[in-house]
Amino acid sequence: MQPTLLILAAGMASRYGSMKQTQGFGPSGETIMDYSIYDAIRAGFGKVVFIIREDFAEGFKANFEPKLKGKIKTEYVYQAMTSHLDGMPVPEGRTKPWGTGHAILCAKDVIKEPFAVINADDFYGSDAFVKAAAFLNNACNEKTYSIIGYELAKTLSEHGTVSRGVCQVDADNNLVSIKERTKIYREGDTIVYEDEDGKHEVPFDSSVSMNFWCFHQSVFPATEKLFHQFVKDNSHNIKAEFFIPLIGDEFVSTQDGTIKVIPCSSQWFGVTYKEDAPVVKASIDKLVADAEYPSSLW
Repeated sequence: MQPTLLILAAGMASRYGSMKQTQGFGPSGETIMDYSIYDAIRAGFGKVVFIIREDFAEGFKANFEPKLKGKIKTEYVYQAMTSHLDGMPVPEGRTKPWGTGHAILCAKDVIKEPFAVINADDFYGSDAFVKAAAFLNNACNEKTYSIIGYELAKTLSEHGTVSRGVCQVDADNNLVSIKERTKIYREGDTIVYEDEDGKHEVPFDSSVSMNFWCFHQSVFPATEKLFHQFVKDNSHNIKAEFFIPLIGDEFVSTQDGTIKVIPCSSQWFGVTYKEDAPVVKASIDKLVADAEYPSSLW
């Protein structure tokens, strides 16, 4: 059974200001997602599932269906505020989506095999997909998940703060804990993150998750239970988000299993802010010039 690729493309792009998921960066108008899907197909993935918002589904499908037809199976899942609440009310005043962990939960009815999760607006590189496919095909099970790990210093934006899942790992590259830090940036010769207690320094070589996770399909029941508890615990916090690292941290802290942090040699880049776009385009142009990708993917 070939693994599935789950792409998180339902974000509101509030900092970016437009639909960056479908913006063209490649020589033939390819989106960042196109490169991820191309790399996934080459690595042996058999299906791609898109998590999107229903209000832009028509245009999204029109963009991807013609070029992917006959190359990889596709599914579309909608992430709505009421999804998987199972009768619990949406907290009054809440407009913010529930987050990336909730997005995974929305795909539980269409994924029946080991799967990888990525962001739509991050370029991960071919090495990441090769390593993810190898893990999903050979090592993934109910007790063993993984993260494709990147070096923190190589994942920052020059144009504002970013969110990263900062990993603590043991000598065997097993995850000890992961914490989502939502305001990380370079400050002089240091990297810091901010929270309600102030600023905290983070080592340059910290291993971070760029939301490239590899899960066994058995993750869904545990995620649903954890999400329901999260909603109850945050009924008065209308900005709280159920991030994927909460799922991973619960998995390892309760000793349900092991999450391997797999180092990746690919260079990450992404578009958090509009000012990141020229860097992304230049980076893709260089990869095409170096024959890492054809000038037209499809």
